[in-house]
Amino acid sequence: MILDRIENADLYYDVVPGLERFIQFFNDNDLEEFPAMKLRLDGDDLFVNIQDIKLRAAKDCPMEAHRDYIDIQVPLSGDEQMGWRALADCQQEKAEYDEGKDMELYNDNPTALMTVPVGHFAVFFPTDGHKPGIGEPGKAHRKLIVKTRVEK
Repeated sequence: MILDRIENADLYYDVVPGLERFIQFFNDNDLEEFPAMKLRLDGDDLFVNIQDIKLRAAKDCPMEAHRDYIDIQVPLSGDEQMGWRALADCQQEKAEYDEGKDMELYNDNPTALMTVPVGHFAVFFPTDGHKPGIGEPGKAHRKLIVKTRVEK
């Protein structure tokens, strides 16, 4: 897991495939002005989901994990809380792995809870369980979820 400022993203270009291309796209566009949508930057290997969500209480957010993609989460409209737990420590399965969605869900509580402020990003690898979307229940929130395929 990585949590850092957008301006420091270049430190992780060798670790996170597609991050450099995403950051160039991010810097060249005002993503607050885009409608909620999915934008493919490199086919199925790198895409950006611009989402308008309602924040929820931590107890109402499941822990999620992915096998084929790395998640890069970028809050746009305000700070967002996210939880983290090593996937190897997730024991309370809520939903089996869905290959089509590249997602499995757990009821485990996070080991760490962090605030991801605007201007920052969080990277979750396939070894990371994560619980995004935590905040004042019902509050409207805009964010980016970048999916970059794991290099195998």
